[in-house]
Amino acid sequence: MAQNPPEPPAEHPSLTAAMLKRQLDAGDPVRLLDVRDRDEFAAWHIDGPSVTATQLPFAKFLQAKVTGDVEGLLDDIDGEGPVTAVCARGEASAFVAGLLVDHGVDARNLADGMEGWARLYEARELPADAAPVLQYERPATGCLSYLVVSDGEAAVVDPLRAFTDRYVADAADRDATLRYAVDTHVHADHVSGVRELASDHGVEPVVPARAVDRGVTYEVTALSDDGSLSVGSTALDALPLPGHTSGMTGFRVGEVLLAGDSVFLESVARPDLEAGDDGAPELARTLYETLTERLGTLPEATLVAPGHRSEATDPNDDGSYTARLGELRDRLPALALDRETFVERICGDIPPRPANFERIVAINLGTDAAEDGTAFELELGPNNCAAAPL
Repeated sequence: MAQNPPEPPAEHPSLTAAMLKRQLDAGDPVRLLDVRDRDEFAAWHIDGPSVTATQLPFAKFLQAKVTGDVEGLLDDIDGEGPVTAVCARGEASAFVAGLLVDHGVDARNLADGMEGWARLYEARELPADAAPVLQYERPATGCLSYLVVSDGEAAVVDPLRAFTDRYVADAADRDATLRYAVDTHVHADHVSGVRELASDHGVEPVVPARAVDRGVTYEVTALSDDGSLSVGSTALDALPLPGHTSGMTGFRVGEVLLAGDSVFLESVARPDLEAGDDGAPELARTLYETLTERLGTLPEATLVAPGHRSEATDPNDDGSYTARLGELRDRLPALALDRETFVERICGDIPPRPANFERIVAINLGTDAAEDGTAFELELGPNNCAAAPL
């Protein structure tokens, strides 16, 4: 792709990442034209139930402008309706959007491109009974994090390194000081913000003790299986939910369960990222016990707030991603299987592992390091922490 794309041939509208996200949430038809190279598109692109995406490299549009054959490319763009051009930073796609407008096509450019999409981070308050709970969503990866606020104190659960300042600012906006930064487990899909919040903002880092036992090398508070954190007048009570990893731990906040990577709204966690293919069956059996026994003791009205959402997951009317535990018991076929059938199916169709997951795990353990820019690049792409739907 050209380093300095030429000026667009015509004026064209732009679409921000937040505007595109609203269209996706509403289920509006979205017609995307991705002008990055094929490998970049294959590794990571915007998708969803209402998306029709076409990949045509930027070089083809440059060539078509020179040869006067832009119309010949129009038939290659799938879907109907306005075209949203996409590239890495919104520069090459601006030229393509202008070129299409110049040829009578209703087209616009995704401002700041995929980088802008990766930096979009939205927060919504959940209907919580014990204390205000904010759910953060990173649409680019499906990662969900949480901020619990009570009586002048706050805790963030599963923070992302790319957004550490956001948590501190949001707590301050609610007249609270961020006291704890908590990981539910050693993440394999994104770089945790726990260490940076501790070093840069004096927040206490907390990791479940069994996750620390995997080899965490930096100083943390190791929380026991029956441990609890006091945030103002609210308690975050640990609930071991192993299976995705041996140390996976959820947190109960009143009727809300911050479930981490145990159960999702469309699937359950995958069991292979810690122990590999050989160890996956044993962790799958543990996951089955988590889903049927540990979660089985909770009331059906428990509001499950997962650690990720998939591209196929529809948001609630308020834009959040939660479901009552009773609904999930009815919705997820995996919860109706016997143990050995569950293990056989979940291990027999394991999705591709998250990109760069081994290095991301090492960074989160503290055995490797990465500058901010490198960390940001490592975690781009689908998180792939869920098992294939059963």
